[in-house]
Amino acid sequence: MKNTGKKRALTSIFFIWLVVPCLALAGCSAEQGAAPMESSGTGQSTLPSASSSPTSNTPIPQPSATSPSLKSTPPSPTTSPETSSAQQLVAKLSNEEKIGQILMAGIPATGASTQDRANISENSLGNVFLKGRSNAGVTATKAVVQRATQAVEEGQSQGIVPWVSTDQEGGLVQVLKGNGFSRIPSGKIQGSWSAQLLEQNAMSWARELSKAGINVNLAPVADTVPSAKFAPSNAPIGYFGREFAFTPQAVTESVRAFSHGMRKAGVAPVVKHFPGLGRMTKNTDVAKNVTDTQTTRNDSYLEPFKAAVADGNDWVMVSNAYYSKIDPANIAPFSSTIMRGMLREDLGFTGMIISDDVCDAAQLSPWSLATRATRFFEAGGTVLLCVESSKTVIMAKALNAKAAQDPAFAKLIDAAALKVLEAKLD
Repeated sequence: MKNTGKKRALTSIFFIWLVVPCLALAGCSAEQGAAPMESSGTGQSTLPSASSSPTSNTPIPQPSATSPSLKSTPPSPTTSPETSSAQQLVAKLSNEEKIGQILMAGIPATGASTQDRANISENSLGNVFLKGRSNAGVTATKAVVQRATQAVEEGQSQGIVPWVSTDQEGGLVQVLKGNGFSRIPSGKIQGSWSAQLLEQNAMSWARELSKAGINVNLAPVADTVPSAKFAPSNAPIGYFGREFAFTPQAVTESVRAFSHGMRKAGVAPVVKHFPGLGRMTKNTDVAKNVTDTQTTRNDSYLEPFKAAVADGNDWVMVSNAYYSKIDPANIAPFSSTIMRGMLREDLGFTGMIISDDVCDAAQLSPWSLATRATRFFEAGGTVLLCVESSKTVIMAKALNAKAAQDPAFAKLIDAAALKVLEAKLD
C-alpha cells in the first residue's frame, strides 16, 4: 500500500540494514439510543460483524477437521544479493516474530490492559485492532495507540511498524468517536451520495484516523443486499443499514469512492466480506452453520470486490460463512477454493487476505483455536484477526509448534510474513 507515514516510520529499518553490513566489512454495538434487537425468526443479531466489536454491555458468544491439502509450497526467503529488502528482513526474524507479523490482536479502543500489553510484547505480536467503542476523541486514542505500539516494539528485534486497525464504517459500526472524530453516517446513507462527495468525506475520515495513529480501516462493506425488502432479513448487513446499495453496480461505485478517499489520506481500506454476506438471514457472529446457498464462483455480486482489486486495494477480508455452491465443505477462512482459487487466481489479487474475527464468532466454535489458526494459513490466508489478545497468544503458539514440525507449513508462514513485510515496506 502507498503510505508515506509508514515509509517515514520505517526509515530506521532501512538505515540499519544498509549501514550495519558496511561497518562489518533490519467486525458491534448500536449508536447511542435504541439498538436493533435480535429476531429469532430471521437470525438477526445485535452484532453486525465479527470484526465490529461490541460494547461492554453487549453479550458476546463464547467459542468452544480435517485440514485441506497444501496447493503449493512457496519458496523460503533467502539473503542473496538479488533478494528484496523484505526478504532479507524476513530472514532476520525468529519464527515467533514471523508469526507475530501475520496476526492481528484485539485490544479495547479505550486502552490495552497490562495483560494485553504483556501478551503483545512477550509473544512478538506485530499488529493490533482497536475494538469496542470509545468516545474519548483523537488525542486520547493516539495515546492508546502509542502505548500499544510500544508493546509491539518491545517484542521485536527489527523495529517493524505495526498495523493498527479499527472498524470505522459509520452508522452502527463506528468504534472511534469524540472530539476530532466525525459522526459517520451508515453505509446506506453514504451510498446515496455522489462518488465525489463520498470520496471527499472518506478522505476526511481517514485523516482523523491517521491523526490518531490508525493506518488500517476495516471498511468498506462490499456486500450487496438484493433489495430493500430483503434488507431487514439480512442479519449481518441489511438489518443494520451497512449496505451501500442494492445492486452490484451501485455498490461498486461507493466501494471505489470510499477506498480512494481512505488511500489518498494514507489509511489502507479493507474491502469486506468476500465473497459476500448480503444474501444470508443469519449472522456468523451469533449463529453456527451460516450458509450462503446462492453465490457462485462467477457471481455478479462479486463485482464490487473485483473492482476493488483492480483499483489496487491491498486488503480483502473473507467472511466466516459457508458457500454451498462454491465450497460446501469449508467455511471461507478454511477454503483454498475461495482464497487461492477465487481471490488469487480469478481476481488476480496479490495483497493481504485477512480473516474476519475467528476468536469470538459462533460460526467458528466447532473448532479449537489452534485448528482455526492453522487451517486459515493452510488455505491461503495472510493475516489472522482475533479480537482477544489472550486467544491470539494461543494461536501464535499453535502456529509456532506446527511450523516447527512441518517444513511445508513453515514455508507458508514465511510466505505470509513476506507478503506482510512487502506491504509494510512499500
